Amino acid sequence: MIWEWLIKSLVLILSLTTGFAYVTLMERVVLARIQVRIGPNRAGPRGILQPIADAIKLIFKEELIPTNADKFMFIVAPVITVIPALVVSAVVPWGPTLTIGNFSTPMGLADINVGVLYIMAITSISVYGITLAGWSSNNKYATLGGLRATAQMISYELALGLAFVGPVMLAGSLSINSIVEAQKTLPFILLQPVAFVIYFTASLAEINRAPFDMPEAEQELTAGYHVEYSGMKFALFFMAEYIKMITVAIIGSSLFLGGYQGPFVDQYPLLGFVYLFLKAFLWLFVIIWIRATLPRIRYDRLMALGWKVLFPIALANVLVTAVVLVLIGG
Repeated sequence: MIWEWLIKSLVLILSLTTGFAYVTLMERVVLARIQVRIGPNRAGPRGILQPIADAIKLIFKEELIPTNADKFMFIVAPVITVIPALVVSAVVPWGPTLTIGNFSTPMGLADINVGVLYIMAITSISVYGITLAGWSSNNKYATLGGLRATAQMISYELALGLAFVGPVMLAGSLSINSIVEAQKTLPFILLQPVAFVIYFTASLAEINRAPFDMPEAEQELTAGYHVEYSGMKFALFFMAEYIKMITVAIIGSSLFLGGYQGPFVDQYPLLGFVYLFLKAFLWLFVIIWIRATLPRIRYDRLMALGWKVLFPIALANVLVTAVVLVLIGG
């Protein structure tokens, strides 16, 4: 039904955009707690309205376009970056099939049999937005930041893609729903711990989070590829980064932590959404914790980690998993 897809799409987009706003608040609160600071406490009780205050500030902030910039690409680049972040989680189930009387609907937007390939294809598109943002600004620092981000994302995509292969082989399907269903008795993190570590590390590099936030190295490149952006255009890049954090957490939870699986989910399907939310929340907390703990690593070491460490280990993990599955099956 078209109306059902429209409602689910609206729920997904509103959840991600609202989640983005309050993940920024969560990050500020957690960082303040870890670093023994006060944190946001002015806008609303305990700073709960801080994301709304930030949104109002960015909406009314003056937007500038450099004189010699490619104006069309400069405007389009943030949109190209944020749209893939919004649509990539469309294939992730939020819970089991929900039945109310005679009405039954799967708790998810789409269940396609190549869900993993869909995720890999969509996440690759955001590279174009970052590259175009750096190039179209006609600023050497922005260009270098865009090139850094592009090289980093392409390099770590290889290890990230191979990390997907372990759960796919164990479930025997490319569908995210099937992978989650295969974890009813045992989450794949116990069977694929190496793939989990590789996914977690590579995903941090993919979304340019600490300690892999090289495109935004303030000492070298000011603000990287979005140095010339302000107002709502900057807000779109900001939104893309935090929505990517949420989608990485949701996809990772579905691949390795059982997704919506948990006690009593069969009797109470809505519990599945709660379990997925809690797992994603924990994942986001660890991402923020890492930012508060680890320093930014040197760029050449970042690239060496991707090509010389993560990629060979991910390839070896796929090979070992395949051999073990053949031996068990035989």
